[in-house]
Amino acid sequence: MLTLTRRCMTPAETTVTPVLRLPFETRQKSRFRACLTDGTEVGVMLERGQVLRDGECLCGVADDVVVRVQAAPEPVSEVHSDDALLLLRAGYHLGNRHVPLQLGHGWLRYLHDHVLDEMVRGLGLTVGFAQAPFEPEGGAYAAGGHAHAHAHGHQHAH
Repeated sequence: MLTLTRRCMTPAETTVTPVLRLPFETRQKSRFRACLTDGTEVGVMLERGQVLRDGECLCGVADDVVVRVQAAPEPVSEVHSDDALLLLRAGYHLGNRHVPLQLGHGWLRYLHDHVLDEMVRGLGLTVGFAQAPFEPEGGAYAAGGHAHAHAHGHQHAH
């Protein structure tokens, strides 16, 4: 089994062929086992607290193998609208529930959830379903990654 222990840059003269295709849930983990698209079994052991992003490369100790991470298609809900205010409202309400969101010009995407779909429909938007790679925003404090740890509590005095 190949062990991948760190992120690395792809040397300009190297063509990276091994691909590690993973859903978002797995890309949030720092230690896991998986298979490359060619069937090779790998063990990933990285520093905690960072998300693997589509296109990043991983190396083992010897740097003799470079593996490219690819976001796997997975069930997502997509919302498209020319009404920026409606999209903003949907993003606000989804964010208030700590839902990871992928944002684009005139659209947003989140991991499929029928309860969230109904909430978004209740705001006046149409929700579609797709199988697509999910690459959510990292967050203002995440320095390029997405983390679910919070440095604050959720109790508020009223």
